[in-house]
Amino acid sequence: MFKKAVEAKAQQRLSGADRKKLKRTIRDRFPRASDADIDALLPPKAEITVSKFQNRVHVYGVEGGFPLFFDVDGRGSEIYPTVFALWKLPEMLPYFMLKGGEVSRFVIGGADLMFPGISVAAEGLPSFSASEPWAVKVPGNPAPIAVGSTTMSSAEALKAGLRGKALRIMHYYRDLLWQSVEGHYVPNSGFLEDVVLEDPSFLASNQPSDSSEGATCKSDVQQSCVNNENTEGSVDVNGAISDACAASMQNDSENAAKEITTDASDLKSTANVDAAKLDIELLSLSIEDVDSHLDRCLLQALHTTVKDKDLPMPGSTLWSNHVLPCRPSGITLDIKKSSHKKLSKWLQAKSSTGLITVKEDKYKKEAMLISVNRGHPEYLQFKPEKRLVEKVVQAGDSAASESRSQKALEVVEVYKSSVHVNPIFASVGADTGKLYSASEATDIVFKYIEKENLVKQTNKATVVLDATLCDALFKGAIKKGSTYPTEIHKKDLGATFINRMQAHHMVTRGGESVVRKGVLKTVQIMTERRQGNKKVTKVSGLETFLIDPEALASELQKKFACSTTVAELPGWFIAWSV
Repeated sequence: MFKKAVEAKAQQRLSGADRKKLKRTIRDRFPRASDADIDALLPPKAEITVSKFQNRVHVYGVEGGFPLFFDVDGRGSEIYPTVFALWKLPEMLPYFMLKGGEVSRFVIGGADLMFPGISVAAEGLPSFSASEPWAVKVPGNPAPIAVGSTTMSSAEALKAGLRGKALRIMHYYRDLLWQSVEGHYVPNSGFLEDVVLEDPSFLASNQPSDSSEGATCKSDVQQSCVNNENTEGSVDVNGAISDACAASMQNDSENAAKEITTDASDLKSTANVDAAKLDIELLSLSIEDVDSHLDRCLLQALHTTVKDKDLPMPGSTLWSNHVLPCRPSGITLDIKKSSHKKLSKWLQAKSSTGLITVKEDKYKKEAMLISVNRGHPEYLQFKPEKRLVEKVVQAGDSAASESRSQKALEVVEVYKSSVHVNPIFASVGADTGKLYSASEATDIVFKYIEKENLVKQTNKATVVLDATLCDALFKGAIKKGSTYPTEIHKKDLGATFINRMQAHHMVTRGGESVVRKGVLKTVQIMTERRQGNKKVTKVSGLETFLIDPEALASELQKKFACSTTVAELPGWFIAWSV
């Protein structure tokens, strides 16, 4: 799930209703966690944020803290705790215990967990159902190292002889979700420090010994494990490894443990110097700090992204599209936590210094950025982070161009043989179950004409209709009592033949393609007027073109600086209001 880098397309705070819904979902999905446990993870008075990724994954966490839960499809049906949440509540999920360090090396490398790598207790395999969330632990360490979903039930596993894939790993220690936090926060107290810094034994907490299960196995099985990891992301530990193989694997575990211990010592040496500073910046910014960050982000935006040709600009657009993207990594800016409390008051304050010119739109009742004084002392003294911004912009442009190329839309009308034209297809040996383009279908009927020599000798542009071709083109379409035609012009033959076939359309976007029966349905756009001068634009029929309504709604929200909602109807539905 987090093997490849995916940037969050949006991040926002949860409303009160969404907070209650999230806690209710967590309570129902994880019955082992009590209400007190859930409140310990998601304090009632803390701000809870959700980061929405392009692969539809939603990541929830306390603002300024660690990611605690992630939703695979963004609908609440497949929500899992992160390793950070499991380190605080290790018993939130049932867990599989690994046989030893040789298996954990592959699990934290992104491989799925196989049944032969699980240590089964004397009382037997625990009972579980398919698609249940389970954690993964190593002997001697209470902190889970991975979380995933079971691929089958315990009854099915016993029937299969405890072979095959047991757990599809969704998230694991040191994946990209974990690393996204590692680079921004150095823990200085609590359970997390005990697990990561003082006891870095995820790789070697239970190194293989001579007496442990699986201490000897065939040398070719180790190669098979590596191949499985590279191809299918799965690992299977079976059989017997030779002494040389076991020694090699033990050395690898020891080296990995030394590497983690070294990293931990580096973290400890810098924790005393930087921990307090990082805690202040990320967890509890003062009003003065927020004001300072706002001023720096505004100057950075004025230097890099705000162009004179884009003015005048609504204040909300300046904030969402220019100021917020310039904030430092790991910092969440909230205008309500500044001394100004409101965006309009902050812009008016900066206007009073002469840096910018701001006026209020009397119709929209919104502050508008009119001009920028690029000769102001604050503007001239500020040194923007040019290289960092350019690098980010270039990376964004390349990612956008790649995304556009991958999501290029292609719509093709295709046709399938029907009962009317099946005799024509059978006569020329064409497949009646295949889809044809208009030109390919026309070629088939002309092959039949050429085969039966139906072109009129006195007029080469006319085709004489035999009984088979006449039935294919007109049977059931001519009113009773009317005379069937005996010939047809070539220019009318193709369209008439295609109209007797079953119409389909094929939509392709990137690597996804779908074929649907019937003619192509268009996107419907309607505008409604509501209270006062408020207008709502409704869009439906997006599913025809494989458009993700959530992604489009988020893009429209940024593009037009308006609110958007998505509702499930017979077709996808998006509404935005201005």
